Amino acid sequence: MSIKQKLSGLTLGISAAALMTGAMISSDALAAEKIRWQVPLAFPSHLVGLTTPVKHLTENLKTISGGDVQLRYYEPNELVPPFEIMDAVGSGKYPAGYTWVGYDQGTIPALPLYSGAPFNMEPPAYLAWYYQGDGRALLEEIYAKRNIHPMLCSIIGPEGAGWFANPIKGVEDFDGLKIRFAGIGGKVLEKLGASVTMVPGGEIYQALERKTIDATEFSQPAIDKMLGLDQIIKNYIMPGWHQTLTTSHLLVNKDVWDGLEPQSRALIEMGCEAATLKGFAESEWAQPTALRDYEKEGVNAQTLPEPVLRELQKVTNEVLDEIAAEDEMFNRVLTSQRDFMEHHSIWHSNGYLPRDFYKYD
Repeated sequence: MSIKQKLSGLTLGISAAALMTGAMISSDALAAEKIRWQVPLAFPSHLVGLTTPVKHLTENLKTISGGDVQLRYYEPNELVPPFEIMDAVGSGKYPAGYTWVGYDQGTIPALPLYSGAPFNMEPPAYLAWYYQGDGRALLEEIYAKRNIHPMLCSIIGPEGAGWFANPIKGVEDFDGLKIRFAGIGGKVLEKLGASVTMVPGGEIYQALERKTIDATEFSQPAIDKMLGLDQIIKNYIMPGWHQTLTTSHLLVNKDVWDGLEPQSRALIEMGCEAATLKGFAESEWAQPTALRDYEKEGVNAQTLPEPVLRELQKVTNEVLDEIAAEDEMFNRVLTSQRDFMEHHSIWHSNGYLPRDFYKYD
């Protein structure tokens, strides 16, 4: 064998060894960090699109990491009540939680603008504002004061406007109602004379059954059906003017988050993005089936008349402006959303076919 051949063989051998060593180092670096988090949930884990994304998140993270990253989620109240998840995560009692951030509007007024606000964006526009606009940065700023790193980890379309003993013909029909209603929409109904209360999702059926409330909203048709709300009330009102979308977020204790390796943080962020897409697809698939089932079962599905929606929009803007005048961060987020909606409207109005072209009934 010539010297040239020997050197060539030696070079190949060294190169192969370097590649193998690099791969081993890379593999070891990825495998070195073991993550074991207990994650309390605000809603039962089977609610399609709302909490099922957390299943995709945990399963995918475990598989992709080879078992190094394991998130174990717990049903509502197994670890903490749904309304206490933010404090439990911020204090370090638990490393993470999966929740509807609107539950904490009493502490942080701006959060309902992230969890689903009245007459707001539809999901595609919201995602553009959140990922490409100011949305994510503002939310991280909000939660930094609570020692929390937030991640969008679910988005679904509009909710139903609720279940009512009688059809809604005008805004005066809200006056005097005892109703379970969430977010800013609840403040709108209070202004119209309703008595609004907040009841966790798992307790709504019993509240209706015991008549402690006259009416309720919770989520989309398929999710409301899972809770059995159609078994008690037969008047179902749409569209979800009060929540044009609904999100869920993975909240992570900021000290825990900052202590992770960059690869681990990127993996979890990507996991939430993938889970959001999967959950949205599941949700859109499930809703028409639920509405068809309601038709067969005699549920009266009503669409609110346009004059009612216009009046609700008017009162909504009054409520939004009132809150914005009292809270600086709420005003910053609302202004950002309104500016983007105005900018996006040229595409929203002209780029998509009018809804009438989608009718097949």
